[in-house]
Amino acid sequence: MDTTRATIDGYLDTVPVPGTSPGTARFELIVSPTDDIADDATWSCSTGNPRIAHELLNALQPGDQLRITGTLLQSSGPSTLARFTVDALELLAPAPVRALQEMVLDRYGDYVVVFDTDTDTVPVFTALGQWVGWAASPDAITTLIDIHERVHGGDS
Repeated sequence: MDTTRATIDGYLDTVPVPGTSPGTARFELIVSPTDDIADDATWSCSTGNPRIAHELLNALQPGDQLRITGTLLQSSGPSTLARFTVDALELLAPAPVRALQEMVLDRYGDYVVVFDTDTDTVPVFTALGQWVGWAASPDAITTLIDIHERVHGGDS
């Protein structure tokens, strides 16, 4: 697989999630070189820059138009996503207001959840950005938090 230094523009596809270690984040970007939906490609992106990770996890939302710079690792075929390691990020345009009305952040004590009207599943994080997991429905949030606290001793 070849790597290339690049700058690309695209739209944040999903809610960014914390990476596997502190100060990291993962997200998917929709890139459309021709503005024709048939040409859209999804790129799997990650960053190890704590400032960028913080911005992704706390200030950005699906639909935001971004410019990212970093290292592109070409996909090995049509069934795998191109991967992009981001070391610079710029918000070009916020998501349309409609997207803001479809998603709601809420706190459960030391935990943060994201309600999305398009799905029943609810992503759950600690207030510090640590990934807890997916609650199958809003009714399952407290069960997921209880399990997390039993396993991790209440460390948020």
